[in-house]
Amino acid sequence: MTSQAVAYFTEHGSVEAVNARIGAGCDARLALVMSRLVHHLHAFVKDVALTQEEWGLAIDFLTRTGQMCDDKRQEYILLSDVLGVSMLVDAINNRRPEGATENTVLGPFHVDGVPEMPMGTNICKDGAKEPCLFEGVVTDLQGRPLQGVRIDVWSDNEEGFYDVQQPGVQPEHNNRGVFVTGADGRYWFEGIKPVSYPIPDDGPVGQLLGRLGRHPYRPAHMHFMVSREGFDTIVTHTFVGGDAYLASDAVFGVKASLIAPFDPVEGGATKWRSRFDFVMNPRDVV
Repeated sequence: MTSQAVAYFTEHGSVEAVNARIGAGCDARLALVMSRLVHHLHAFVKDVALTQEEWGLAIDFLTRTGQMCDDKRQEYILLSDVLGVSMLVDAINNRRPEGATENTVLGPFHVDGVPEMPMGTNICKDGAKEPCLFEGVVTDLQGRPLQGVRIDVWSDNEEGFYDVQQPGVQPEHNNRGVFVTGADGRYWFEGIKPVSYPIPDDGPVGQLLGRLGRHPYRPAHMHFMVSREGFDTIVTHTFVGGDAYLASDAVFGVKASLIAPFDPVEGGATKWRSRFDFVMNPRDVV
């Protein structure tokens, strides 16, 4: 195909016509990403023979998605989540050797600035009907305990809401804590047995889930961010074994290796115990 022919748009040559307009001085990575986006997007349109009415509906959907976004809510991230894109990007960028703890999505409710607490602190500030002891050991790939590991944890309350969703209702930093391991690599703290909850489904993404016959629920989980200099930071959840939504998480965050036991405890104030060990992967040194 001559350069003159490429200048004119045809159905068959649509990809070549669009990508030929990318300038020679364009950043190489941007040129690669955009040219491949055009390739796959045009292939999709041709594959489904997209109608003008359907394209109009898509434009309206994307417009309404943007209109739902503000400094407290990001509907586009929610869309990325329910399409599995967030998890795919996370998986590509956090490949680890066998035995290292796997990542999952961060989620929208992490908070910076939570104070460090003594090991064993109860992070539930509004009382708990189902108190749970979380414990385990942080090691390297050879099983050696790691000292000085920062463990940032957070979860919903027993009604399925995070503190930042209910300012003035829940205490600040409710069900949140930061702990640092000692020489034995152990961690332990008191919290609650988390509950499953729906992602926000009152916007375009929720409407899309409904049209697809999908529910908006996430299985119960505790969030962990495990970090130490010289190692990959682990951003992950531990999921409550036996939860009804494990196999149908609305954002595809569940990995088999992250399903944790939550064992009942007989007698005493704590009703549940969840043991999960973290294995950190050393960061590549360039």
